[in-house]
Order: sequence, then structure tokens, then C-alpha cells
Amino acid sequence: MRAVPFLSLARTFARSFLIQGSWNYRSMLGCGFAFAMMPSLRAIYRDDPHALRRALDRHLDHFNAHPYLSGVALGAAIRLEAEGADDEAIRRFKVAVRGPLGGLGDTLVWALWLPAASLVALVAFWLGAPGWLAAVSFLIVYNVVHVGLRAWGFRAGLAAGRGVGAKLAQADLAGLTGRLKPGAVVVLGALTGVLLTADGGLAGAGPGWMLAGVGAIGLGLGFGHRSWRPAAAVTVAVTLILGVWGMLT
Repeated sequence: MRAVPFLSLARTFARSFLIQGSWNYRSMLGCGFAFAMMPSLRAIYRDDPHALRRALDRHLDHFNAHPYLSGVALGAAIRLEAEGADDEAIRRFKVAVRGPLGGLGDTLVWALWLPAASLVALVAFWLGAPGWLAAVSFLIVYNVVHVGLRAWGFRAGLAAGRGVGAKLAQADLAGLTGRLKPGAVVVLGALTGVLLTADGGLAGAGPGWMLAGVGAIGLGLGFGHRSWRPAAAVTVAVTLILGVWGMLT
């Protein structure tokens, strides 16, 4: 296995933040993937310009995944190149991982973390924080996880190579998504209650409303999927009555 200097790896990781910069309908992330790979490919094939050109050409092929998890494929592809894997093996690997990385990233980031970070900023605003501070809190909370996920994925791919699938399974990112959802739902429920029942922000809702809201959400998370239709109908009716009452008072 050929050694890749740390500086070349750091440049590849930095370029991964621009992987969507040349997105197109033909290759999607393909051009950005090749652009990010270039520093590492130059280090691997520094004595063979023909092999460098051929490696660059194969990474210009179609590739699509979630941009935050594309570093997993980048790191693994660098390891495969350094190990001397042939063109077909590298192409098969990239085809195999692009779907799972796309689906996992969409679920973890767009469907969960982005809304959760937004809820954190909204809570800060309703607690009386200035608008600019709520916006800064969103940027900090969101990007700590965003950049951390990119760095972890790149390191995991680089360390595991074609075995990175087992590394992803061990990390259980899908399970993490399931564990974070209830907390996000509780916060969303509290904010909804604030909008319906209080003029003075979260503190104006009063502890009774907050406890009732959190308790109702907890019951729904724990038993809602097993409830009978009459119970579901009662829940919907009570929610509508409270909502109308909150808007009228």
C-alpha cells in the first residue's frame, strides 16, 4: 500500500466541502468527487502521469450520495487507490455505497438534524434570546455535528477501505436517528403549545401547560402506535379543542 501524505489527505478533506460545486445531471457529484480526490491521487501516482490521468477519469464517472457522507466514499476510494485496486473494483465499490450513503444522510441530516438544530434556535428565541443570538446558536449547533460527521466519515472510509460498510453498521447511525427523534418531537410539541396558548414566549405558557404537553407527547410516543381508533379519535378531538381555545383566548 502506497503512503499518502497527511497534507494531501487534508487537502482532499477540505475539497470535499465543495463536492456539490460542479453538480450536474450527467455525473451529479462525479466532477466534485474527482476534484476532491486530485491531491491524494497526485500523491499516489506522482511518478506515473498516465496512471494519474486514468485514475482521474474513473472518478469523473457518475456518483451521487449525501454530501455530508460523501467523505466515507472519498476516504475508502483513496485507500483502494493506494492499495492498487483495479478500475472495476473501484467502480463497483462506488456504485455499491452511493445508495446507502444517500439514504442514510437524507434521514440523519435533512429529516432529523436540520429540523432539530432549528428547534434549538427557536427555543432560544422563545426563551427571550435576541434574534441574532438564536441564529448564531443554530449555526454553532448545526455545524458542530455537520463538520464532525464529515470528518468521522472521511476517517472511517480511509481506515476501512472496502470494508467501510461494517464500520457504518457498527456506528449504527440509523439507530441514532431513531433515538434522537423523540427528543425533537418533544421540543416541537412544546413550541406548538407556546404558539397556541401564550403571548409571552415559552415562560408565558406556564408550568402546567408545559407538563401537560410533555406528558401527552410521552404517552403518544410510548403507546400511540398501539392505541385503538376510538382513543386516536379522542386524542385528535382534544387537540383540536385545545387549539381552537388557544387561538380564541
